[in-house]
Amino acid sequence: MKLSDFDYDLPEALIAQAPPRERTASRLLHLRDGVPVDRRFQDLPSLLRAGDLLVFNNTRVMPARLFGRKATGGRVEILIERVLGPRRVLAHVRASKSPKPGSLIQVADRVFEVAGREEALFELILEGEGDVHALMAAHGHMPLPPYIQREDQDFDQTRYQTVYAREPGAVAAPTAGLHFDHALLDALRRQGVETAEVTLHVGAGTFQPVRVENLDAHRMHSEWLEVNEQVCEQVEQTRARGGRVVAVGTTSVRCLETAAAGGRLEPYRGETRLFIRPGYRFRVVDRLLTNFHLPKSTLLMLVAAFSGYEAVMAAYRHAVARHYRFFSYGDAMFLEPGGTRAERE
Repeated sequence: MKLSDFDYDLPEALIAQAPPRERTASRLLHLRDGVPVDRRFQDLPSLLRAGDLLVFNNTRVMPARLFGRKATGGRVEILIERVLGPRRVLAHVRASKSPKPGSLIQVADRVFEVAGREEALFELILEGEGDVHALMAAHGHMPLPPYIQREDQDFDQTRYQTVYAREPGAVAAPTAGLHFDHALLDALRRQGVETAEVTLHVGAGTFQPVRVENLDAHRMHSEWLEVNEQVCEQVEQTRARGGRVVAVGTTSVRCLETAAAGGRLEPYRGETRLFIRPGYRFRVVDRLLTNFHLPKSTLLMLVAAFSGYEAVMAAYRHAVARHYRFFSYGDAMFLEPGGTRAERE
């Protein structure tokens, strides 16, 4: 398949610029047997059953966008991609001219030295005492996606964050999880639905466009993840009792499928460049809860691999026609596996 196969028309007005008043107030498009069914997110418990396992990504979004100035006075925007240590980071740096090694960037009363460059990312070292997380907490902004065309506001500090976020390291939210509140999670537990947590620190690369028409030539961005032994045991127990593994978000899918790349699910901690597209054989995930994804994105390709290309693209056209809200603060989909034999194999 080609990149152009994953394009679709999306009116700009359907791109959600803010979250709904309540987390669970979104709509939910249920793709069942290849047919889209319009629901509300509050209907999710009716789609799950006792013994199912919901797998959440517990990454926490860092207030990773910082604003500063070069020694010459020029303005600089820093987006921290990865924290390497208490005072070392890899970051995207936007300035009128790319900073050179040894140059300084002042952020509030602190100074970063540019130590070097790794492709599109700069290695920055924070001078003096204190760590990078403290600097972000004091002066950082939530790194809203580029399609949200406004400055971050106070409510983004909580709403662009899942209620179960624990492990800081992401620069984008695992957005399928934004629909859950504590009341819904409690209701699902009372229903007998089990939960597990993996970690994948979503990087800014998730928003980078695919630049090649031939998908065989695309090189996925790298993201760090962890699937621990407890999660593997929970999946095995779910299988034994006849339950289903329901991934909350494409990041949870990438965690589980990366950890099962050897043929069986095993603990895994490290980088992944797993590129899931039609033809991929899923080893762990039985159902998928996700938001709507950008045209020509690798996430849309993952969804098409799971539920079948024709069914997914038709569901997206259905969602546009019925004015669903798209992307990070938008509505959700509950997907069942599908597709033709050729798509699955």
